[in-house]
Amino acid sequence: MEKRTAPTEYDALKQKYDRLLEDYEQLEQNYNLLRKSVFGQKSEKKEYLIPEGGEQVSLFNEAETERDTRTAEREEAVAVTAHERKKKRTRQEIAADLIPEEIVHPAETDTCPRCGSETEVIGKEFVRDEIVYKPAELILRKHYVEVRECVSCGKDEARDSEYDDIEKAVFVKGKAPVPLLPRSMASPGFLAQIGVEKYGGGKPLYRQEKDYERLGLSISRATMANWIIAAAEGILKPIWEAQKRELLRHKVIHADETVVQVLKEEGKTAVSESRMWVYCAGEIGCADNILFEYQPNRKGDSAAGFLSGFGGYLVTDGYTGYNKVSGVTRCACLAHIRRKFAEALPEKQEAADSEAARGVNYCGRLFALEREYDGTDDKGRRTGPPLSPEEKKKQREAQSKPVLDAFYAWVEALDAPGRSKLSQARAYALGQKKAMYAFLEDPAVPISNNRAENAIRPFVVGRKQWLFSDSVKGAKASAVWYSLLITATGNGLNPYKYFSYVFEHAHEGRPAEDFLSWNPALKESCT
Repeated sequence: MEKRTAPTEYDALKQKYDRLLEDYEQLEQNYNLLRKSVFGQKSEKKEYLIPEGGEQVSLFNEAETERDTRTAEREEAVAVTAHERKKKRTRQEIAADLIPEEIVHPAETDTCPRCGSETEVIGKEFVRDEIVYKPAELILRKHYVEVRECVSCGKDEARDSEYDDIEKAVFVKGKAPVPLLPRSMASPGFLAQIGVEKYGGGKPLYRQEKDYERLGLSISRATMANWIIAAAEGILKPIWEAQKRELLRHKVIHADETVVQVLKEEGKTAVSESRMWVYCAGEIGCADNILFEYQPNRKGDSAAGFLSGFGGYLVTDGYTGYNKVSGVTRCACLAHIRRKFAEALPEKQEAADSEAARGVNYCGRLFALEREYDGTDDKGRRTGPPLSPEEKKKQREAQSKPVLDAFYAWVEALDAPGRSKLSQARAYALGQKKAMYAFLEDPAVPISNNRAENAIRPFVVGRKQWLFSDSVKGAKASAVWYSLLITATGNGLNPYKYFSYVFEHAHEGRPAEDFLSWNPALKESCT
């Protein structure tokens, strides 16, 4: 038997060099990606023109093959989209929703400067508009009940007071409304203001504490936090649960999650990460129904528990934890696939012949077809009527599927080295292949998970201001408030008016379904 020899010193050094070179290339890519995220373009929608001979020209640019040669040469380096200048708004449009107030300045004299005769008013002449700011004010409203006494009962002094059947004085009192929260000074409007400022405006309670102090109210952030938690648990949670029941009846649901830090959580340190999950109705054109749920971890069991009983299409990113959700059809997000290839673009983005640029362009073509079916442009503006569901399904099969087939044929044949960003993009796209084709089954299924990402953005923006939740109760209360606030805003309601309405009618015994923000009965009161 031939004796095996140990690797030579050269071989060992060569292996070490190859590993170090691969590590260096990956670090360089991470550095370039970080620099691009800070100084480069933020949009992933840019299309890159593939040079003659690339696959995409033959697939998508048949009409352009006959264009003028000089025009082709000018456009070969970079594709520039047309820019439409935004129309400047008039002053009337800017202040259309403000309550008008007229101030008529009287003439300097009521006599004629020529002959001294008396003058009379014949009209008024417009001079200018100005916007007036009235600072907020807080009022201490004291509730009393009227006390009335009967003028007859107990007034007969001739009766002997020693008798048991002597008439007593009778008093009648008014009935005060039930307080919004037990032993609390919070009014419906004030609590609505605190919640909307925190969750809609991203203003932490410690900053609100200072604002109210300037208005003459010395109220602590701890008191406001207790009000917010009590309102969430006792008043808003039933509406959240009604929203969830409605959500699970939908055909399509989007899901996503993000980090939240909770300081006082049993069994975890203050710097550990928990998760805020978001779920929203996903059919194209349906009313907004967005629900947040706090969970201490990112395990797929969290999504499986929330979506128990749902059997439709679940649109998510590539996180494998969603595989624990049983009975659903997983749908991939094309925006995440495009993002992976965008991250793999060379530092000089004019290098349009890169493989990463091809991947971005394939995704861009699929998105362009979706906008064509929906009758919108890349800014969401209406350009024509949307296709019917039947026609959309037919066009997806006829136009989108060949593009998707070509994309995955290209991905499978792609030669991406080592641990490069391009290799990671290729692996991610291949891992999502089955789920990516699912949108062809039903025209109600979107091609991306952008709906969930847009829904979770207000939470992410607010988190930059308030940074963390103090307790688990606070995190759960935040989930309820965000759910109702973002859903109300998405359905065209004024969030302050909406929460004020809910709190004003909280103790009337009405079903929670009456307060769902897509209820037409709320439009008049809450817009």
